[in-house]
Amino acid sequence: MLFACDARDAVARVCGNSDAVRESCPEIRSGSDPMRREAGPHGRLHVPSRRSLVLLASLAAILLAAWSAGRVAERWALADLRRTAQAALGLQVGALRAEMQKQASLPLALAADPEIAAAAAATSGDPSSRPLLDRVNRRLAQVAEATGSAVIYVIRPDGITVAASNAGTSGSFLGRDYAFRPYFRQAMQDGVGSQFALGTVSGRAGLYLSRRIGTAGGVVVVKIEFAAVEAAWRRAGDGVFVADGRGIVLVASDPAWHLATLRQIDETERSRIREAREFGDSPLPAMPLYPIAGTTDLVRVGQGGQPARAALLLDAPIPGTGWRLFTLTPLGHAVERERAQAWIIAALVTGFACLGLSALAGRGRRNRERLAQASAQRDILEARVGERTRELTDANRMLRLEMEERRRAEAERERLGRELAQAGRLAALGQFAASMAHEINQPLAAIRSYADNAAILVRRGRTDEAEENAFAIGRLTDRIGGLTRQLKGFARRSSGRREPVVLAEILHNGLELVAARAAAAGIPLTVQTGPAGLRVLGDGPRLEQVVVNLLQNALDAVAGQPPGHGSPAGPRVDLHASAEAPDRVRVEVRDNGPGMPEAVRAQVFDAFFTTKSDGLGLGLAIARGIVEDCGGSLTVLDDPAGGTIFRMHLQKSH
Repeated sequence: MLFACDARDAVARVCGNSDAVRESCPEIRSGSDPMRREAGPHGRLHVPSRRSLVLLASLAAILLAAWSAGRVAERWALADLRRTAQAALGLQVGALRAEMQKQASLPLALAADPEIAAAAAATSGDPSSRPLLDRVNRRLAQVAEATGSAVIYVIRPDGITVAASNAGTSGSFLGRDYAFRPYFRQAMQDGVGSQFALGTVSGRAGLYLSRRIGTAGGVVVVKIEFAAVEAAWRRAGDGVFVADGRGIVLVASDPAWHLATLRQIDETERSRIREAREFGDSPLPAMPLYPIAGTTDLVRVGQGGQPARAALLLDAPIPGTGWRLFTLTPLGHAVERERAQAWIIAALVTGFACLGLSALAGRGRRNRERLAQASAQRDILEARVGERTRELTDANRMLRLEMEERRRAEAERERLGRELAQAGRLAALGQFAASMAHEINQPLAAIRSYADNAAILVRRGRTDEAEENAFAIGRLTDRIGGLTRQLKGFARRSSGRREPVVLAEILHNGLELVAARAAAAGIPLTVQTGPAGLRVLGDGPRLEQVVVNLLQNALDAVAGQPPGHGSPAGPRVDLHASAEAPDRVRVEVRDNGPGMPEAVRAQVFDAFFTTKSDGLGLGLAIARGIVEDCGGSLTVLDDPAGGTIFRMHLQKSH
């Protein structure tokens, strides 16, 4: 492809001067083909000269070297692209799962609300129930706006909707019968249900999460739409889509892929889908993916009337669901650029090597000619030296440009690494969101109770007691604010500064984020913060992230152990800090769990290595990077008494 030209033009490109080549090659100067046998005056055939054979051998070597280098570069580029795409796939799965888990606990909380239970048992036509239903409609609208849910509604046991967050709008769900929906039947039968389907009123697709309301019956439903997730995928320029167990695309960065199928859907399954009205009148067309012969993960993606583009197809399961997330990483110019660079470099190196060998072979001949015609050949040799000097100068300039391009690429790679670390930190927020839910839900329920009581006390004129309720609401609000400030500090980007920070405050803030989870699991936390006023050098919020990560891992290690395992006291996690030397501080997180094999300890700080089924393998790698950025070290040890020790050394601030 790159060298699709005849022999004369190829030699001119390698030498950089076609006139010089024609001067040194009589066959080329005369316009003759070096491989052509011509008849002489007496009918004899002239055999190609030795110089012509060397020229053809050089061209063959250049072409072979360029082709081989292109194939090797193509394989390396594809391998690097696969590694990058696999890492991006893990991040996409973690982000989507965190978005779904954010809404998963909402139906459970709403199903336990007494007013919603009363609304599910009420009759929509009963005038005495109208104030209750109006109040529940307003509450559901507030909750939907606060959580970002598409719609929240309450269904009676007979399938009729009696309350909804969109009450009063043109697309209100009030009075509609949803007894045919599988998520309603699942919740009534099993207590919980879910279904991805098109809305019969809105026509928009979404995930319906349902929960049975107590023993009185009825179902509360939360609908989640993924428009924001799809928009983020489109802005990033990635080809991403999610398919269910049947191979039907549910969420996609390209709207044309919605409700397409990865495999053939038989007529029985299509009939069942139409009866359940899952996807309306969609014909469920085939996904425009065409495998490339001889590969397992390379496909061509059709784009309407445009030519199909090659892409790398990877997929991974979304934990807790029957869905899989697929990414399409375009090969684009990455592989072509690497192949072209390899062609050019191999051709240049081989060409210079051939020129060098040719120069060595002709040195003896030039020496003999120089002895016979010293004065005449001196000018010719000087001209040739000048020509070679210019060629080498041009080659050096090209190499310098390539080195500069590689330095820019390395800087871009480092920037992407920092972005990956930030993405890992944000994904880690979802791992302890469940432990925060109990700590936040209790103040919210208490605030609701205090607010209702305060309103009643004000109407009765008991203002002193109402004032006490208002103060109690303020204290609970401060509590929630403190928790959210911790989350904000954990999520924000690092400052890159080293400054004196109080070690006790770092440990206290980290404990505050995991205390609820430890208390719920019945795992005692033993804390020793060291001498009062002890300060270390580092970035406070980032060190809090390290403490939270180590404590979360310790709680995971001892979770589910029966009393008496590891020690007579049962599962336990210890956090100790002490001044080890005049300029060093030691912080240890100990657990009495099953311990960690030596092979695992050797890899535990490697990126994307994890022993958890739902882990990303970024937490400890990021933690070690943070500690080292602060001038310290983080190691893992085997506790002789049983369990694991994570030891962190930090610089002491005087």
